[in-house]
Order: sequence, then C-alpha cells, then structure tokens
Amino acid sequence: MSADRELRAETIIEAPVERVWAVLSDLSRMPELSDETVRMLPLKGGGLRVGQWYLGINRRKLVVWPTRNVVAALEPRRLLSWDTTSSGARWIYELEADGGRTRVVHRRPVLGRLTGVSRLFAPLALGGTDEHADELEAGMARTLGRLKAAVEG
Repeated sequence: MSADRELRAETIIEAPVERVWAVLSDLSRMPELSDETVRMLPLKGGGLRVGQWYLGINRRKLVVWPTRNVVAALEPRRLLSWDTTSSGARWIYELEADGGRTRVVHRRPVLGRLTGVSRLFAPLALGGTDEHADELEAGMARTLGRLKAAVEG
C-alpha cells in the first residue's frame, strides 16, 4: 500500500465525550497513548489553540527525531487536528457523542504528498515509507486502545 494513503482507526469508548476530550486534548499525555511520541512540547504561549506550535519528539527503536506540529483545527469535544510540517501529514481525532459513549475516529491523511524529508528519512531510518505507514496505522489503533483504557479505567 502507498504511504500517501489515508490511515485510519476507530473505537467506541464507554464514557461521555467530555471525559474523552479531557484526556485527548492534554497533549502532554500523548506519550502514554502513542507508540512513537516521546514528548509534545508547546513552543508558544496561549495553550492548546489553532496555530499553536508543538515540538514533537518521536522514537522508533533506536531512532529519535523531532517534528514541528501546528494545531490546524480545534473544536472542543468534537475535533482536534495538527499538521506535522516535516512530513506533510495531518493527524486528526474526531469525537462523536453517542448517548453516554463516544465514538473516536483517528485519521492521518497526507495533504498533497509526503515531504522530501519524510521520503528520505523513512527509508533510511524507519524501514521504508510504505512499511512505516503500515506500522503507523497499527499504532493508531493501539493509541485509541490506550485512550479507551485511560478514560474507562
């Protein structure tokens, strides 16, 4: 499969959308949810908001790399997304209240094409662009599983 494809995972969390949002929108908790994220550090004042920059520190096995992430959309209790400028990818979390439960869809479309940096870095350090995309999609499902456990637990 192509690395430029949209990656997707979804789950139902047995909790109201407010509880899910409280965990998801605290980006300092992203390392406990994500396979690759070690840190998400805000680079500007003002807290979580559209236009906020975050320095992401990622790790896969022995490889560690930084990313610059810019919050692209923020609708409390409904939508959180950021663009990773180094790769050209957008990370999206969509929440939908369903009674006392919450449906969460996690997507990663690529806006246009992956960047040259990403196309060079993935084959050299991550085992290949397509292989890394497959790994990311499986990791997105694990991220949602950890989010579910954090909220329901």
